[in-house]
Amino acid sequence: MGLKPTESAVKSSDQIEALKLVPVSRETEARFEAYTEHLIRWQKIKNLVGPKTLSEVWTRHIADSAQLARFIDQNTKYLVDLGSGAGFPGLVLACLFADRSGFEVHLVESNGRKAAFLREVSRALELPVYVHDERIEDALDALSFRIDVLTARALAPLSELVAMYGSLPQQPRKALFLKGQDIDSELTEAAKYWNIDYEIHPSLTSESADHG
Repeated sequence: MGLKPTESAVKSSDQIEALKLVPVSRETEARFEAYTEHLIRWQKIKNLVGPKTLSEVWTRHIADSAQLARFIDQNTKYLVDLGSGAGFPGLVLACLFADRSGFEVHLVESNGRKAAFLREVSRALELPVYVHDERIEDALDALSFRIDVLTARALAPLSELVAMYGSLPQQPRKALFLKGQDIDSELTEAAKYWNIDYEIHPSLTSESADHG
């Protein structure tokens, strides 16, 4: 698209802090700016994110999602994001890897208004994104043999996410789940039913959040 941040634009302190936490190229920053503009416009009538988080959209949503990029290697071609909502983390990762040859992001979101938002942003920013407006189970049936990385944020308890992962006939190489301060209790519960091979990485954006 050739998007570039305007030199005269005044960046909010929230945006400045987010870009310190997760530095990105000027082109990616421009995509993020366009993304947040769409989000703020749609939020007025669609309530896509918690109203109290909108003033910190860059740190609470953009940077929080973008930090997963460090775990996505060059061999990743198909990323599937479950319960995408307003696009976190899937659409943010699509913005980051928009120029990677052959890379695709599949966003699974059954809520019609949120799926419509995801499609509009994907079209406007010319992102390598496919939106699946259907139940997670149905989408996974169709996508299961193509998934390299599976992601989810604020979707379900870890035991349920692991169950979704375990149900796939060909399991992804990696699953990245953004979790909050209850991660220890969620791991204890999930371990009752699953033998889990996991790593916990401290969040770059919140001391009370982790991802594994």
